[in-house]
Amino acid sequence: MIGVDVGGTFTDFSFFNIETGALRHYKRSSTPEDPSKAIMGGIQEILSEQSIDTGEITYLAHGTTVATNALIEKKGARMGLITTEGFKDLMEIGWQRRPSLYDLRRPKPEQLIPPGMNQEVKERILHDGSILTPLDEDSVRNAVRFLKEMGAETIAVCTLFSFINPVHEDRIKEIIEEEYPGVYVSASHDLVAEFREYSRMSTTILNAYLGPVMKEYVHNFENSVKEAGITVSPYVTQSNGSIISIKETVDCPIKTAVSGPSAGVIGAIYIGKQCNLDKIITFDMGGTSIDVSLIENGKAQLSNERTVEGYPARIPMIDIVTVGAGGGSIAQIDAGGALKVGPRSSGATPGPACYMRGGELPCATDANIILGKLNSKKILGGRMDVDIKLAEKAIRTHICEKSNLDLQRAAAGIVSVINSNMVRAVRVVSVERGYDPSEFILMAFGGAGPLHACEVARDMGIKQVLIPPSPGTLCSLGLLMADTKFDLSCSNLTTAELTSLPKVRKIFDNLLDDGNALLDKEHVAEDRRKYAYSVDCRYLHQNYEIPIQVTVPFDEAAMEDMIEQFNLEHEHAYGYCDRNMTIQMVNFRISAIGVMEKPDLVAVELEPDAQLPEPIEVRKVLFDREEQYIDTKVYQRGELKAGTTVEGPAILEQMDSTTVIPPNWNAYTDAHYNLIATYQGGGEE
Repeated sequence: MIGVDVGGTFTDFSFFNIETGALRHYKRSSTPEDPSKAIMGGIQEILSEQSIDTGEITYLAHGTTVATNALIEKKGARMGLITTEGFKDLMEIGWQRRPSLYDLRRPKPEQLIPPGMNQEVKERILHDGSILTPLDEDSVRNAVRFLKEMGAETIAVCTLFSFINPVHEDRIKEIIEEEYPGVYVSASHDLVAEFREYSRMSTTILNAYLGPVMKEYVHNFENSVKEAGITVSPYVTQSNGSIISIKETVDCPIKTAVSGPSAGVIGAIYIGKQCNLDKIITFDMGGTSIDVSLIENGKAQLSNERTVEGYPARIPMIDIVTVGAGGGSIAQIDAGGALKVGPRSSGATPGPACYMRGGELPCATDANIILGKLNSKKILGGRMDVDIKLAEKAIRTHICEKSNLDLQRAAAGIVSVINSNMVRAVRVVSVERGYDPSEFILMAFGGAGPLHACEVARDMGIKQVLIPPSPGTLCSLGLLMADTKFDLSCSNLTTAELTSLPKVRKIFDNLLDDGNALLDKEHVAEDRRKYAYSVDCRYLHQNYEIPIQVTVPFDEAAMEDMIEQFNLEHEHAYGYCDRNMTIQMVNFRISAIGVMEKPDLVAVELEPDAQLPEPIEVRKVLFDREEQYIDTKVYQRGELKAGTTVEGPAILEQMDSTTVIPPNWNAYTDAHYNLIATYQGGGEE
């Protein structure tokens, strides 16, 4: 079983041998121009080392950044839009609220539809699904012919109230196929069967914009897999943390927009269950960014709408806050003389200056090498050389010479700034949403997460940090732990009262049928299927909803429980509830889940008298809030036995990451080789 996570700097691999139970991890530099090169090259290298034939691969899943990069770089397909007469300017109008209330000069996101490529057609369906104005097919044919003549590679179709009655959208799709065979088409009711036309149209446009790009990637990747002799069909991670067959991503590429980080959250949930931890804040720091998420009761927080490159995407995603703060984040002195780090990153090419690949700008990795936290000669388990002199040159040239900072203070300042950026991200998912971070454990992973986690945790009042056995590859491990899942929804404004029960049961039955049809396409056996139900509720006349988990059969007891849970959640979110107020059910949701086979990672016996191995060196390290370098022992983490305690200050090196245990912290290796670091107090609070 192979899981592959494609990052901006490195591509990570997790290999699990079903027969022997052996788990291996591997990293190699990403190839942004064609991600499949790094994927296939890494697979072939590790299989060759293990003397395993490609025909023995039974499972292959990967998280892809193709959709994300296409949106960031605005390299999607040339597209057109067909919509109801009178609504062609909806994307330009958007919401009535601004992302930055007092910044009148902040530019709007770049329009994905070229000027003149949004076409109206005559039709109108009312809010109850009845047809006011029949579809004028001639206007549709004229619109399609115009878009074809203008070179549209993809067409988005979004008409008013199609989520209630999709008959006009279905007919428009048929006419497009007749007039422009082979063009990519994305219809709103196939993606978002919910109200709020701006969000629905935006999601449809994003999906259509990415469709041809993902289609080409899927074609190239499948050919690479077949040429390598791999016989299984690969899976791709969705943004909700599940996996689907790679062919399904062609229809819904927007569902892969944050697929890589979501796999890390799934891996964190798995590790948490091993350790009986159900309150976790994930801290996934790679070369380009830091991804932070909150896990409560062993479950990831889900968001049904998220802004992607300035546009709302109304699809279920794991609620992840991303900040441009990674090992490759570039430091600079701005026009006002302040030290800034990120969000711009050096990426895989050229990378930080110390990587010796032509990079000349100072990055967080360069600062950590100068501070002694990273090995100044080799990383990746000795497979990659680094040069501290290039790091020093970059910081002196771009930071010291443009400020009054010496080399030591400049490097320490870079790390301090990036830590502050990450503290803000942790606050967003915890404090700003009503959670006390001190009740959670911080789980650090990604190549750079364990470098900074203890210092960030202390600043947030978090007393414990958990670092998995292979933190730099937890996202690829999470791909081996994911299930298949399809999230389906339906808008239908219904009062939460007993007379509504037959209507609600019928809605859930219809959603269940659609979910089973999708699981059939994925060849999921009946005994490996399970389902989760929820309803978006609000008080009557409110404008936004709160999702509430419900049980089926949806009977009187289930209704009463839903009402009580809504009141409690409303009080948690807004500080009050009104049990006399009428509750309205807005969106009905079902998750159809196919439970996949997963690796069984067995615990080992703890060694009560386990001793520390001999340090590989003693290195001078400058820790956060310390004035002077401290002599610090450096250990190979792989030599630590289960039950070993490490007192800070200490550095633990391994192939995929480096863990920093600052002064006033100690760490303990548990039966699964997780490292659990605990703050002992003392020092400057």
